[in-house]
Amino acid sequence: MSERAVLEVIALGVEDAVAAEAGGADRLELVTDMAADGLTPPVETFAGIRAAVGISLRVMLRLADGFEAGDVRALVRAARELRAAGADEFVLGFLDETGEPDLSALEAVLAELDGCRWTFHRAIDRAADRDALRKSLADLPGLDAYLTAGSAEGVDEGLTTLLAEAARSGEQGYEPQLLVGGGLRLDHVPRLRAAGVDAFHIGGAARPGGWDVPVSAEAVREWRTALDAA
Repeated sequence: MSERAVLEVIALGVEDAVAAEAGGADRLELVTDMAADGLTPPVETFAGIRAAVGISLRVMLRLADGFEAGDVRALVRAARELRAAGADEFVLGFLDETGEPDLSALEAVLAELDGCRWTFHRAIDRAADRDALRKSLADLPGLDAYLTAGSAEGVDEGLTTLLAEAARSGEQGYEPQLLVGGGLRLDHVPRLRAAGVDAFHIGGAARPGGWDVPVSAEAVREWRTALDAA
């Protein structure tokens, strides 16, 4: 496959961002508090990273663990502050208590984003109906990627779903890029690339020493090399 695959790396701060860029990452997902699976970082953290690297970065809009929106006014305020600081790509996704997409919360936040590109994150892996969720979000402005493992349990369990969704690329609800992440390993890459998947997301895999140490440029480079070879 000649088209270069996108490699997105989770960054918690400037050191992570610089190492990820040096290793060949195309894009960063900027979060804080991985104990809660990634929350909205301070504006100052975004500004420091934006000044330090030239690659794209998407900022998480999520204020508490879980996938319910919670305080929508606070989310809107966070989005407004990040936009004012120059953020122009985002990651978000909210479900209601039944596992359906929370369209009112999404629309309230998207009104602040004013057409910015964004990823619907792994809330899709907890949705009551993945296909229905995709179709209900199809007309939302700026949505250009779904971050998913195919299953709440990770890529091992979700691989069949991922391959099936890759085969539906271009159908209604399946136009956004399939961005695979969540328990992703290098040995998954050849099969996913062969199926047409062209975007990959890593977090712990970029930190062989664990979340208490920064991103390793060498680990990111290993992924870059594997994606380019697949």
